[in-house]
Amino acid sequence: MNRKILIAAAFVAALPLAACGHDTPAAENVADAAENTADMMEANAADIRSDAGNMGDAMEAKADNQADMVENKADAVRDAGENKADAMDEAH
Repeated sequence: MNRKILIAAAFVAALPLAACGHDTPAAENVADAAENTADMMEANAADIRSDAGNMGDAMEAKADNQADMVENKADAVRDAGENKADAMDEAH
């Protein structure tokens, strides 16, 4: 159930980004692909945290750190996709 809520929240959060758009379809595809990848990574991080709730405290802290790392990577993927799409727009 939590995963469905997270996916729905990610979708709602992405709606304002869809309105921004890029100059070319190729740039938009790059940005969308990065966004989708980052969303899946964040869902994975949420699953890690959820699973950690069933573990002992020491394991939960380790899983929480792992989830933080996955979320940081998701942010990096999202930023890289936007930067690449922006560069494609500028080159157009």
